[in-house]
Amino acid sequence: MLRTSLNRSVQIALVMASLGATALRAQDTRTVTEPVIPPRCTVLKAQLASSDGHFSDADEQKLDTARIQGALDKCPKGRSVELASDGASNAFLSGPLDLRAGVTLLVDKGVTLYATRDPRLYETSPNACGLVTSEHSRGCRPFIYAKDAPDIGIMGDGAIDGRGWAKVLGKDSTWWQLAEAARGGGQQQVPLLIVTDHTDNLILYRITLKNSANFHLVPHASNGITLWAIKIDTPKSRNTDGFDPGGGSKNITMIYSYIRDGDDNIAIKGSTGGVTNMTVIHSHFYWGHGMSIGSENYGGVSNLLVRDLSIDGADNGIRIKSAPDRGGLVQNIQYDDVCIRNNKEPITLTTNYEGHTGGDRLPVYKNILLHNVRISGGGKILIDGYDTTHRIGLQLDGVVAFDGFAQYKPHVSHADLIYGPGPMNLMLAGTDATVAGKPGTGTLQSCDAKFVPFPTN
Repeated sequence: MLRTSLNRSVQIALVMASLGATALRAQDTRTVTEPVIPPRCTVLKAQLASSDGHFSDADEQKLDTARIQGALDKCPKGRSVELASDGASNAFLSGPLDLRAGVTLLVDKGVTLYATRDPRLYETSPNACGLVTSEHSRGCRPFIYAKDAPDIGIMGDGAIDGRGWAKVLGKDSTWWQLAEAARGGGQQQVPLLIVTDHTDNLILYRITLKNSANFHLVPHASNGITLWAIKIDTPKSRNTDGFDPGGGSKNITMIYSYIRDGDDNIAIKGSTGGVTNMTVIHSHFYWGHGMSIGSENYGGVSNLLVRDLSIDGADNGIRIKSAPDRGGLVQNIQYDDVCIRNNKEPITLTTNYEGHTGGDRLPVYKNILLHNVRISGGGKILIDGYDTTHRIGLQLDGVVAFDGFAQYKPHVSHADLIYGPGPMNLMLAGTDATVAGKPGTGTLQSCDAKFVPFPTN
C-alpha cells in the first residue's frame, strides 16, 4: 500500500523566494503544495506477472480493462482506485481507459499498468490504428483519456508503460518503427499515452510514465496542472515528447521531476487559446530535445518561469521554435539558474523551424530573459528572428560558457540583445542585430552539483 503521509509540504512560492533575489516575472499564479493521495474506494489486485512488459500469448489476451474501468466508473469523487500487487503478480494489462471527474488512478510501487498492443482496441474508425497513412487526423485513441473531468489524479510510485517497443498485434512493426516509417511522409497512427481535454486541476504525483508509442502527457485547455516528482523514461524514439501542455491551458507547475525521451522533454504548444502562467522548477532533463516552446505558437505563449533546471546530454537545451505558418507572440519568458551540458544546440531561438515557409502567422519573441545560465560542451547557438519587423528581444544576464566562447558556433539575425548586468562571455553579433548594455564581472556558481543520475528505482 502507498503511504498517504507527506515528507514535506512545500509551497512553491516560498521555495522560489528562497533561491535568490531575481524578480519572479512569470509563473503559475496558484500556490501549489505537495499533493495528498486520496483515500481508496477500491483496491484491485494484479493477476499477471511481468518485469519488462513481455507476456505469453495467452496472457496477452487477459486484459484488465473491464475491471479497471468499472472501478473508475463506480468510485466516488475525492477517492482513488488502487492497483496493487498480489504476491508475484505485479502487472495490469489494459486497453484504453477513461478517467472520471474527481477520481484518482493510483499505481502502487512495484506495479506497472501496461498498454495493450492490439490496435483494434484503440482505433477511432475501422482499421485506422497501427499503420502509416496520409491522413493527419488521429486514427488511435489515447491509452488514458479524460474529457470534462476536473479534479483527477494519476498517482503512486508505480509505472504506466505504453510498450512502444512492442510489435503491434497482427503487424510486423513496433509502434516506434511505425514512427520511423513515417519520416518519409505520412502520419504514424499510434496511441498517445495520456491525453486530457478541458480537465481542470489535473495532478500527476510520483508516477513514472514509460515507453509511450507517441507523446506521453498532453493536456488541452486546462486550468491548473500539477506534475510533482514524476519521471518520464523512454529511449530515443521518434515523437515521444514528454510533457506537451496545449492551447488554452494555464496555471501549470512541474516540480522535482525527471525526463528523458526521444523528442521534446517539454514542448509548450501555444495553439488556439495559447498557454500562460507556467512554472518549471527543481527538475532534470537528460536525452531529448530540451525545454521547448512551440512550434505551434499562434495562440501565444506567455509568463513562463524555468528555474533550477539541468539539461544533460540532450540534442537541445533552451529552445523556442516556430515558423511563419504557425507563429505568434511569445513573451515574458524567464530562464533562471539553468545548467546545460553536452548539447548539440544549447540555446536555440528560431523562427524558421524545419524550413517551413509561407503563411501569415509570423513569429515574434520578446521579453526573453536568460539569467544565470551556464553551458559547457560546445555546440550551436541560434538566435534567428524572422525579419526586421518580427524580431527577437533577448536579455543575457549572467550567461557563461564554462569552456569558453571558442567552442560554440553562433548565428544571430534580426535580434535586439541586452547584455548584463551579470557576466556574459558569449559575444554574439550578426545580421540586423543590436546590442545594448554591458556584461558584468565575476563568476557564476559551478554546475557540478546540478547534474545527477536519472533515478531508476
